[in-house]
Amino acid sequence: MIKLFDGGVYLVDGTRLCAEAAEASQLCGRAVSQADAAKGTIAYSILKAHNQSDSMDVLRLRFDSLTSHDITYVGIIQTARASGMESFPMPYVLTNCHNSLCAVGGTINEDDHKFALSAAHKYGGIYVPPNLANIHSYNRETMAGCGKMILGSDSHTRYGAIGTLAVGEGGGELAKQLVGRTYDFARPEVVAVYLEGTPRPGIGPHDVALSIVGAVYRNGYVKNKVMEFVGPGIANLSMEYRNAIDVMTTETTCWSSIWVTDEKTKDYLRIHGREDDWRELKPASVTWYDGCVFVDLSTIECTIAMPMHPSNTFTIHQLQENAADILHETEVAANAQIKGAKMELMPKLRNGAVWVEQGEIAGCAGGTYENLCAAADILRGKSCGNGAFSLSVYPGSVPALSALLRNGCAADLLSAGVLLRECFCGPCFGAGDCPANGELSIRHTTRNFPNREGSKPGEGQMSAVALMDARSIAATAANGGRLTAATDLDITYSDPAYLYDKSLYEKRVYNGYGHPEPEAALKFGPNIKDWPEQPALTDDLLVKLCAYITDPVTTTDELIPSGETSSYRSNPERLSEFTLSRREPQYVARSKAVRDEEHRRRQEAALSDEVQSVYAALEKAGIEVQPATTDIGSAIYAKMPGDGSAREQAASCQRVLGGSANFATQYATKRYRSNCINWGIVPFLIEQPEKLRPGDYVFIPGIRQAVLDNRCSIPAYAVTAEEEIRSLILSTGPLTPTERNILADGCLINYYRNHKLS
Repeated sequence: MIKLFDGGVYLVDGTRLCAEAAEASQLCGRAVSQADAAKGTIAYSILKAHNQSDSMDVLRLRFDSLTSHDITYVGIIQTARASGMESFPMPYVLTNCHNSLCAVGGTINEDDHKFALSAAHKYGGIYVPPNLANIHSYNRETMAGCGKMILGSDSHTRYGAIGTLAVGEGGGELAKQLVGRTYDFARPEVVAVYLEGTPRPGIGPHDVALSIVGAVYRNGYVKNKVMEFVGPGIANLSMEYRNAIDVMTTETTCWSSIWVTDEKTKDYLRIHGREDDWRELKPASVTWYDGCVFVDLSTIECTIAMPMHPSNTFTIHQLQENAADILHETEVAANAQIKGAKMELMPKLRNGAVWVEQGEIAGCAGGTYENLCAAADILRGKSCGNGAFSLSVYPGSVPALSALLRNGCAADLLSAGVLLRECFCGPCFGAGDCPANGELSIRHTTRNFPNREGSKPGEGQMSAVALMDARSIAATAANGGRLTAATDLDITYSDPAYLYDKSLYEKRVYNGYGHPEPEAALKFGPNIKDWPEQPALTDDLLVKLCAYITDPVTTTDELIPSGETSSYRSNPERLSEFTLSRREPQYVARSKAVRDEEHRRRQEAALSDEVQSVYAALEKAGIEVQPATTDIGSAIYAKMPGDGSAREQAASCQRVLGGSANFATQYATKRYRSNCINWGIVPFLIEQPEKLRPGDYVFIPGIRQAVLDNRCSIPAYAVTAEEEIRSLILSTGPLTPTERNILADGCLINYYRNHKLS
């Protein structure tokens, strides 16, 4: 059972929930103030310790360490380098777990790795070689600790179960930390996730996590908030179980997560040689939360998230009992969202059972030691069969793999026909084990967004991903691909102790923190390019709507695809060619045409007849225009863009193509909106999107001053192809003083050049 409270709650002594102050006062024997009780959260204490401002309402945070992988670190270092960075001011972990298939794109992936190693030497960083660990496994094992804060350029930067308030953001926010600036943010609300009971055998962390995501995603219950895990049920979960739930909090759109810490946390840190990083974290004796997600762990069922989102959840038994209806409804919804080849799920129903062709247990969510031991227990002495079904496992780290080899679980998996892969994040984002056309893959990974499995509908390819826990995936494998809930098998789980060997990292990881080598040269490959220059925001702005998307949510994967594009993340211009390629294939050509228009304006050349007719229509309506001081850019309308990855390229690619603005009714995540701001894209909000049409021009007079003043109402005018003019009212939502200046200067790099620290 999962229950969402309608309003805030008090938590008394960490175990008792009540909605009224009077009841809380009675329980604790003293008068209770909501304002004081709100300061009793674990999150509040950690934020206070890291806040550089004199206000806890407007935070200016400095993090304890940073982390990036090989899709993002080149752009971040290039941004910080262009902004005046001379050394890494804090530990910065550079992992190589996304672009480690070095045959893809020629030498360019390994070129990026060598760039990172040279940067670790030059600036004093921590370099984790390819295939040694995925980003989050490494940070759990070596960096996370109680009361710390870690900022990562991957959206699944979540180490709350180890007592670390971790945040996944776009690269611009890491660049700010690297040049001595702060992460500025209004203090988030905190929602309690109250756990009680004990999961039944066969119920794994993905079952719990997907159940929570299904309960809170669509209603935005925890959006941009902190999820604080409390309650007696925590004591009944192992640390790896907690970690695997925690990493999935990203899929709720919360800002971060944090857990009560206990002796199990202490033992986890001791095993990893870091007992000094432990301290007890718990709420105050009376604590106020802005909401509560109540979870009875004993009632959680084996769960599946059907395509194309982790919140599209059913119990496996519900799917089995209503397979025809659920498969048909999922198929129809998916095909309304994608363009190109169509998803076909109805053929998966055969002889009264649902059949799948592939299983994956991988990465920071699935590839943990404990999950893989459980899978080995289920598959020991069995076979995946020699039919269409295959199962691959990707351990999260070499220390986890080494322990699996020592205790025999790896041999059990191999003996059952499982493919044992390297420590690689590919199955999470479409760069590993892409199923064949028309196939359905079940995965213990983080996401099942469109094309996250690697297919290309625009080229006639379509496969699908459903998310499940490792235990039910193994149970399905034991039945040759017939969908099976782990609770339907009678299994004794061995739970072998984890023997961590830290020497595996000591032999291969380069740790240069605190010892930069300024004379060391950066090693550039031919694909690594500098960021192109971006103009400052002009007095007025004219943008053309080059994409108009009315889907309920637009993911960052749709804005800039994952998978095959990853190899080009170090080349801004080349990567930009993929912008919206799977959602709006004509967007790039349209934006380039507008960018050419802006180049002509700056060169004082004649503008096109189209733009001149727009200006003529505005002037005819009595609206003054000054073409010489009006930037001409492209824009996107999407109802709610930015769900998913933290990757800054979802915004920077728009900017490279000449993007100047986005229009939305709301932004799916703070991190995507921040990415837009950091790249000089004005994040407009519009309450009447029906006034916009594809191909319209939008003229926003006085935009520069409106941004600097953070005006709540900004007049604008849409001009149609028929030269009809519609009045609009826009806003940007609240902007911090720094964000206003970043937009006015045109991007984060320009801002740092113009506003150097004294």
